[in-house]
Amino acid sequence: MKVVFLENVPNVARVGEVKEVANGFARNYLLPRRLATLATPGELRRLEQERQVAERRAARLGVQAHDLAAKIAGQPVVLKARVGQQDRLYGSITSQQIAEALSHLVGQPIDRRHLDLDEPLRKLGTYRIPLHLTRDVTATVTVIVEGPKGERAAEAAPPEEAPAAAPATGAELAEPGAAPPEEASASQE
Repeated sequence: MKVVFLENVPNVARVGEVKEVANGFARNYLLPRRLATLATPGELRRLEQERQVAERRAARLGVQAHDLAAKIAGQPVVLKARVGQQDRLYGSITSQQIAEALSHLVGQPIDRRHLDLDEPLRKLGTYRIPLHLTRDVTATVTVIVEGPKGERAAEAAPPEEAPAAAPATGAELAEPGAAPPEEASASQE
């Protein structure tokens, strides 16, 4: 029996495919569950019209996606966050925050699920994150995470040539004028 698939059926067919299947499989499984319908001439015409509409929609979305990718490419997204020691954030920057800032920047809604962010950003710095607009169009978003006063991650400075110092002892680490650690603990007793 020849049928047109209305839903994806794993290991059998995808939506829109026309296939010849066993009569019992079609009557007992596909047709009652509305996973497929009989491949009549009217149904085949309807399927062709839907395919043409989908192609036009995909072409229109592709053009819009290319325009949006061009807008995004030239504009970095700057996010400010509170910072602790070693340029680590108090909390993190998530894909939702990036999508909201990007939406505000380009004036179009951006879905957070289109951002390819493996884990939230937890340090100051500049990040390049892929944004999948359509199946064929991917843009790269430059995200700059700054501290509240605009400070950015310290660039790795080349090490200065200084003479190697001997490791510090406990007495050298104490405050000037304070008793060495052994004497301080004895005087407290």
